[in-house]
Amino acid sequence: MRIHCKVVVIAVCFGVFLLLYFLGGNAADDPLLKEVVEQEKEKKEEDSNSSRRSPSEFRRDVAGKFAKKSPAGVGVRAEEPLKGRKEGKAINRGASVHAKSKPRNNVARPVTKRKRAEEIMHLAVVACGNRLDETLTMVKSALLFSLKRITFHIFAEDPLAPQFEKRLNQWPRAVSAKFQYRIYPITFSVGNADEWKKLFKPCAAQRLFLPVILKDVDSLLYVDTDVLFLRPMDDIWSLLKSFNSTQLAAMAPEHEVPKIGWYSRFARHPFYGVTGVNSGVMLMNLTRIRSTMFKNSMIPSGLSWEDILHPLYQKYKNHITWGDQDLLNIIFHYNPECLFIFPCQWNYRPDHCMYGSNCKGAEEEGVSILHGNRGVYHDDKQPAFKVVYDAIRDFPFEDNMFQSLFYPIQTKFLDTVNTLCGRIPQVFLKQIEKTMRKVFEEKVVRHVRPHN
Repeated sequence: MRIHCKVVVIAVCFGVFLLLYFLGGNAADDPLLKEVVEQEKEKKEEDSNSSRRSPSEFRRDVAGKFAKKSPAGVGVRAEEPLKGRKEGKAINRGASVHAKSKPRNNVARPVTKRKRAEEIMHLAVVACGNRLDETLTMVKSALLFSLKRITFHIFAEDPLAPQFEKRLNQWPRAVSAKFQYRIYPITFSVGNADEWKKLFKPCAAQRLFLPVILKDVDSLLYVDTDVLFLRPMDDIWSLLKSFNSTQLAAMAPEHEVPKIGWYSRFARHPFYGVTGVNSGVMLMNLTRIRSTMFKNSMIPSGLSWEDILHPLYQKYKNHITWGDQDLLNIIFHYNPECLFIFPCQWNYRPDHCMYGSNCKGAEEEGVSILHGNRGVYHDDKQPAFKVVYDAIRDFPFEDNMFQSLFYPIQTKFLDTVNTLCGRIPQVFLKQIEKTMRKVFEEKVVRHVRPHN
């Protein structure tokens, strides 16, 4: 009996021992238990080595662990933590997914790009005597059709300056937002001021000194007071991009037909090309003008723009008729590579129609810039010019351009068909109608949104 009891006790002990053995072996193979054991070992090792690691090394190790395993179970690979963000993919994709799941509460924000600095066009004019209304009508025509903002540089005699300021400040806010202006006194940096002021017309020589005075302006369009824009100023401004590496100014020919041109028949001084150039509309890269040495007949080494003006005037003052325009013709006679010639429709004058239509560009495209020299806006010699001037001068800014500007011009042109320039109404009306349609589309059609 005792033997049997001993055998049973031994068997039970042996069974318990085997059970503990198997349980211990399986537990050691459990991955969760292994991970806990390994983490405990790593923790002990880190604690023992923490005194030997720098803070930066410790932060890198921690970041690596979080990169390897995120709480959600989906992580970014440690070796490429910012790849998706750098290309803008991860943020955009995540935003779009989130927006789909909750379209009412979350809207994906579009990626905004930096806007380029707005290009501002610069226009200069010189006004003296009774040219206030004429100048303001020119400014008005530029604002009616142009798209970009304009800075007007107005050179005026002292009595005119406050009148310009008063009249310009009375224009509607919507118009004032499209421009800014600066008023300058009449000044001449070299020579006798009184002598310059009396050259040709009062103050006309001021345009010669624009590169010297407007030192902070890179490019500029100069126009006479009797100029009207029949299309956006933006279009002639874009011709600056057509300049080659040597060109620094642009003008139109004085005439299209040498046989009836003034310079080709009467000039007693050098002039540009075959018919000379007209300076009533002059596009200039002032930066290039200021940095160029101009060839001349006086000094072989050349002279800067400011240095050439007075000696040139002293040499030719008894041989010039059209004052500052003649001096410009002389300068570009010796420096033809510096001048860009634009077609006659950009400076359309009575000479282009009073001897028969001789501006092919205007016949094909219409007049772009109307230049009413010879005082034709203020007399009845060329009523076609006066019709356009009166319509723009009297047009209220707030009115519809077709109803209050184009149709009155079109109607009044019927009374001019028996005159020299009125015989070709399409030349005057083609471009202005096209321009008004373009302005209408820019201001109205483009802003209409289709209904969903």
